[in-house]
Amino acid sequence: MKIAEVHIYQHDLPVKNGPYKMANAQVYALDTTLVRMVSETGLEGWGETCPVGPTYAESHAGGARAALSHLAPALIGVEVAPIPVRRAMDGVLNGHNYAKAALDIATYDLLGKSTGLRVADLLGGAVTDNVPSYFATGVGTPDDIARQAKEKADEGYPRLQVKVGGRPVEIDIEVIRKVWETVGGRMRLAVDGNRGWTTRDALRVSRECPDIPFIMEQPCDRVEDLEKIRGQVTHAIYMDESSVDLATVIKAVGRELVDGFGMKVTRIGGLLPMTTFRDICAARNLPHTCDDSWGGDIIAAACTHVGATVDPRRMEGVWLAAPYIEDHYDGNGGIEIKGGHIALPQGPGLGLNIDPDRFGSPVASFGG
Repeated sequence: MKIAEVHIYQHDLPVKNGPYKMANAQVYALDTTLVRMVSETGLEGWGETCPVGPTYAESHAGGARAALSHLAPALIGVEVAPIPVRRAMDGVLNGHNYAKAALDIATYDLLGKSTGLRVADLLGGAVTDNVPSYFATGVGTPDDIARQAKEKADEGYPRLQVKVGGRPVEIDIEVIRKVWETVGGRMRLAVDGNRGWTTRDALRVSRECPDIPFIMEQPCDRVEDLEKIRGQVTHAIYMDESSVDLATVIKAVGRELVDGFGMKVTRIGGLLPMTTFRDICAARNLPHTCDDSWGGDIIAAACTHVGATVDPRRMEGVWLAAPYIEDHYDGNGGIEIKGGHIALPQGPGLGLNIDPDRFGSPVASFGG
């Protein structure tokens, strides 16, 4: 079965009660890019990539669509299988993992529909059908973040990620203490700097909060910054934004720079490299998330499927944008979080039922 057509769509996703605030970005609305891949037999697979503006990472929506328009023609006539598709993409464009991820996800969705298998089964097999999620607060006041923490603990979330940075570090310390006073022992706690702290700030936070068991996620900007503070902090360090590809992950693991990862499916290039990442972490017993930087039901389903294959002892959760946005692609309701967990879709492929007419005309089409 070969690829016959590729169609690219642009879609806006409004953010509820925006903006959502991080150390280096404020998100009012999302500009997401969708891919519809059609086989010679008429089956369809869907993919998506949704960069969070031009400052969160080295990616942006316009760049994704430009890259996809370059990649898509090279896939016409290629076998619907992850490795041939990856090699075809790498043969015409270097880098641009976040664009390649959309085509990778569409390939898995299409392959699953042709075989009758769920994507989770194609990735090795699900170990659970009820995948744990986590809630990420924005940057806010101590009282507001503590209130959100209690609400999410009451809803059943097993883990909370508190956004910090981009302001005096004294406020961040106050937030951490207030949250722990409110929900300590009820949820695992991650403090996510989104690269917004200096090494000085990260060291101060760890030294002033030795009694609070949180993990410190991407506190500083560069890998070298993490290496500098590694031996001086008492809290576990997770890498997020700096883990831009498998080579960086291998280096970080080999040099024992981190204790785990916050990993984004589209950042690393899709589900094929994500399974390699999963297995590297399994070999070194490193916990990690399986999520992405916003996006709609397609990204949510992809993250849930790969998350369902991770050993629960190392699974830190699948973050979804669903609680923060106002749209679903699937007419049956899409991917949602209930009781802090996500039900693994049971249909073939990603398990979604998507009508392309809801997105209007493609911005680009190839093949056919």
